[in-house]
Amino acid sequence: MHAAQATGIATLTLDSPGNRNALSADLVAELRSALAATAADTAVRAVVLTHTGTTFCAGADLKSPCDPADFLALLRETAELPKPVVARVTGHVRAGGLGLLGVCDIAAAGPQSSYAFTETHLGLAPAVISMPLLPRLDPRAAARYFLTAEAFDAAEAARIGLLTLHGDDVDATLEPVLAGLRKASPQGLAATKALTSAAVREALTRDGSRLTELSAGLFASAEAREGITARFERREPSWSL
Repeated sequence: MHAAQATGIATLTLDSPGNRNALSADLVAELRSALAATAADTAVRAVVLTHTGTTFCAGADLKSPCDPADFLALLRETAELPKPVVARVTGHVRAGGLGLLGVCDIAAAGPQSSYAFTETHLGLAPAVISMPLLPRLDPRAAARYFLTAEAFDAAEAARIGLLTLHGDDVDATLEPVLAGLRKASPQGLAATKALTSAAVREALTRDGSRLTELSAGLFASAEAREGITARFERREPSWSL
């Protein structure tokens, strides 16, 4: 990933097209370090998290996965950052990438974006990412998409609460959002984010250890090995009907 700054906005760009910006140990570590740097920079009012290529984040890097505890720490640090984090999405978001999207305070996307919780098709569950997502999502929609792994578009993502807004030109859509953040006081932003992210932070604190253990157990299971192997071999897993 790489970072840039302009007029109070720090932009962090996921830039690992070889693995579709998957959550490798290296990427998670780089993101945590970059977020810490923005927290310490008094010139930064808000953070934009975006990507190169056609995928915002493909979820866990199945070849080089990060430790679930490190991913949990990334989610906590994003939620607790005293500056708003704004997701800018123009491509696909899958599995764990949806947790990264969900922990952002504001999320905007373009028309080519798509979304899917693919875990159940791999013998897994959206365990860790459920903590930032369930407080934000329509409960019926969350149950449907968590269970079925169906893909959906930006309009549906906005309807169910995954996105804040979407439009044909994501940068034009974000202009008034970023203008409003630039005019806000640092103290006002920090105090207001603490209010709006309270349910997410509470869930991460309350359920973090239990759900990281669940995630690690599922990844180590025989069904997950079959699901992940089937994905790499481009075939249906043995349980698929």
